[in-house]
Amino acid sequence: MRLNLRVWRQKNADADGAMSTYEVDGISPDMSFLEMLDTLNEELILRGDDPVAFDHDCREGICGACSLVIDGEAHGPERTTTCQLHMRSFRDGDTIDVEPWRAAAFPVVKDLVVDRSAFDRIIQAGGYVTAPTGAAPEAHATPVPKPDADLAFEHAECIGCGACVAACPNGAAMLFTSAKVNHLNVLPQGAPERETRVLDMVAQMDEEGFGGCTLAGECATACPKGIPLTSITGMNKEWLRATRKVSKR
Repeated sequence: MRLNLRVWRQKNADADGAMSTYEVDGISPDMSFLEMLDTLNEELILRGDDPVAFDHDCREGICGACSLVIDGEAHGPERTTTCQLHMRSFRDGDTIDVEPWRAAAFPVVKDLVVDRSAFDRIIQAGGYVTAPTGAAPEAHATPVPKPDADLAFEHAECIGCGACVAACPNGAAMLFTSAKVNHLNVLPQGAPERETRVLDMVAQMDEEGFGGCTLAGECATACPKGIPLTSITGMNKEWLRATRKVSKR
């Protein structure tokens, strides 16, 4: 395939950015989107130009590093991560817009790379358990009801890519934060910090400058791991429960 790419180029965080147009040829439908960008960068390097900077790591849809808005959609037209998006989703002669995540809390570092350390600070605020673990415990030492285990596993699938923030019209991080809160709060191992976890993580989320949630639902639609919108309502219940419990002390 021959494709026309309009790619966001920005030298650094302080510089102004703009869309630059490139043409790439010989693109196989079996290539991933990142492999197509690799092809573009090889051509740019051969011409002596600066290659396009973009985040990537495992390229297996696991790590959450890849983060591109493709034709206005987080991760592109398929419900998957950018690294698992293949060029068969496009047609010969297409013009494709490639941009970084757009959110006040995700400042652009260079080109398509954004700083997502705000997520790390939300995790640091409460995304952990303090119960001593030691060696691996006996599998049935702490019984967990099947529905609770399923719910925890569903939320543990969040890879922290940030597609929910990029897709949200308000730039909210509620789906990410709720996934991390619910994953631990539903398990007995997370019970000691159940109240402080949700209060601290929501407070840190607000401090990072993410927008307010209006339950538009775009986050759940864009999530490559299928974290449901009910995750947010679940965290809201946890937050109300925690505020009432803390106020009675």
